[in-house]
Amino acid sequence: MSRRELVAGVTAAAALTTFPRQANAENAGTDEAVTAKVSLTVNGQRRELELDTRTSLLDAAREHLHLTGSKKGCDHGQCGACTMIVDGRRINACLTLAVMHQGSEITTIEGLGQPENLHPMQAAFIKHDGYQCGYCTPGQICSGVAVLAEIKAGIPSHVTADLNAPMHVTEAEIRERMSGNICRCGAYSNIVEAMTEVAGRKA
Repeated sequence: MSRRELVAGVTAAAALTTFPRQANAENAGTDEAVTAKVSLTVNGQRRELELDTRTSLLDAAREHLHLTGSKKGCDHGQCGACTMIVDGRRINACLTLAVMHQGSEITTIEGLGQPENLHPMQAAFIKHDGYQCGYCTPGQICSGVAVLAEIKAGIPSHVTADLNAPMHVTEAEIRERMSGNICRCGAYSNIVEAMTEVAGRKA
């Protein structure tokens, strides 16, 4: 077992022990689902759910809260179409269990902006044609917002040359940090332009 698999297993186990009175433990060892009550703040609204403990955060949003903006692409954490912002950090929602985020603040594409009140990143994607088919776009936009926040906070990436110098939004930084969000239509250069503009630099 790799270190990553071990950590993931320990984290999931710890999450389940958080709900000893809520989990439907009497069904353990049977074919019946074990459920738990989960309280999440999604797009600024408190939501209370009772979920099968195996429910991913992505499925909780799409199937239980009917927030279908976040897309299920690969369901293996490889495409980024399901990216959400959880407690200020971007994650692949298909790879994490909803029960692991008890009390978390979750932002999906619906929470960033609406057609009548777009988030600057959404508006920039439209202006720069940062999408074609649009399937990956919600994840791209959520990831883009979080990437700019990471750079502003001084969090380095693999292409950050000087860890002691002020961090800047560059094409290299954007491309490296956004590499987990796949666009099969190939709108990458336009996405870079949109993010650059939002960051306050000339696209």
